[in-house]
Amino acid sequence: MNSPVNKILKQLITFDKTIVQPVYVQVAQQIVNAIQRGYLEKGSKLPGTRVFSQLLNLHRNTAVAIYEELASQGWVDIIANRGTFVLVPEESTAKIKATTQHLQQAYSYPKVAGFPFQKSFHLASTVQETTAKYSINDGKPDLRLHPVHQFSRWYSAAMKRKPLVNKWNSTTALRPSVFSTQLCNYLNATRGFHINPHHLINTRSTEMSLYVVSQLLIKQDDLVLVGQLSNYAANMIFQEAGATMRTIPVDDEGLDVDYIKTHFVKKSIRCVYICAHRDYPTTVTLSAKRRLQLLQLAKAYGFAIIEDDYDYDFQFEGSAMLPMASADADGMVIYLGKLGQSLFPSFHTGFVVAPENLISEAKNYLQLLDKQGDLIQEQMLSELISEGEIYRLKKKNIITYKQRRDCLCQYLNYYFEGAITWDIPLGGLALWLQFVNTISLVKLAEEAEKLDLFLPKTILYQDKTTCAIRFGFGHLNEDELEIVIKKLKRAYVNVLNF
Repeated sequence: MNSPVNKILKQLITFDKTIVQPVYVQVAQQIVNAIQRGYLEKGSKLPGTRVFSQLLNLHRNTAVAIYEELASQGWVDIIANRGTFVLVPEESTAKIKATTQHLQQAYSYPKVAGFPFQKSFHLASTVQETTAKYSINDGKPDLRLHPVHQFSRWYSAAMKRKPLVNKWNSTTALRPSVFSTQLCNYLNATRGFHINPHHLINTRSTEMSLYVVSQLLIKQDDLVLVGQLSNYAANMIFQEAGATMRTIPVDDEGLDVDYIKTHFVKKSIRCVYICAHRDYPTTVTLSAKRRLQLLQLAKAYGFAIIEDDYDYDFQFEGSAMLPMASADADGMVIYLGKLGQSLFPSFHTGFVVAPENLISEAKNYLQLLDKQGDLIQEQMLSELISEGEIYRLKKKNIITYKQRRDCLCQYLNYYFEGAITWDIPLGGLALWLQFVNTISLVKLAEEAEKLDLFLPKTILYQDKTTCAIRFGFGHLNEDELEIVIKKLKRAYVNVLNF
């Protein structure tokens, strides 16, 4: 029990029976690590399974499983009636040795880098953790509406397509992919575009699209204009690119274009970021008159328009206003969108529509960030577009989301009559709720969490003139909506009574 090998094993090996990974795998991995580091040399005899199990306080069957796992990977040789001996497979990398006085320190990975690096304040995570059962977000879809069984068949079928292997092995793209062609056809049919694959790239998300575009457009201290409150994720991306940001008032007709004309001079603005279809976070639609004014101003002043159409697909009543980019004859608009929001988030795809020369440069950046892409996802989405499944899923979910919007408005009328004002948007998965009496939204979030309701800081908007919440309802069914509104009302009353 006191041999040098036993002492090393006793000192190095720990395991946790509460985690998913089996104990025998945990221990085997640590023995492999000890061999790689040179603590256990080639030819060393490991203790018998009975002694080993006593050494680590394990069942003997677990000790047997550990040695069998090591033998299957070629790290030990089990010789009948002689014992278990360490082998060292041919090494592709040099061994790393540490002094015996610091075995544990060498085994554990450092938490702090031993060298300086540049930290980014602008990209600090906005994620908050909570144990609350219920939560409000800024307008995410309900993953429970995802067609799991159908999706499994679609994905399985896409993986079996023989042309995929040829695509993976191909080093050059001689012609536009089937997916880019199908996506162009879909956008031309649904959003009034007249584009071909040379006007488009697809990315993992709208945030990734905006990051690529910002790298192309923005240099240090370039002036970027955004709506008065704007999208926090977009703001982070612009600031990280080095932009100087200025906010533009937003009223019932959307972004105040006249304000730009009267407060800025020609050639001073690099780009204007706008959610024309539904302003983020207020959900206001940019009027047709102001869209035309903004396009004319962009040409006269020489700035780009970044049009983020993050929820175009969720239109409940009437027809959605076509994107500004569909009427852009002068190449002033860069259009960002998303496809597949009725699917799991990992199968959403972002895209950029812009003039051909800009897309050509964007593809160079995308090659650095995501050279491989996701061919299975593209194959599956191509088939869903061509077979009309994307459109059918969207129409089906729109009915559900519209019912939830109307249900939410009924509950707000009943529980918050006179305390909150809002306009019912024609689409989208969020309402802009403005409190009549100014309260501390931070305290409201604290009181709500005591009631098992989580309000993330990213949906709270408060300054001298604003006290509002962007209330995302898409992820909540009708029963959950009533529970959430009741809890929010109780939290509101508690804040008023402070």
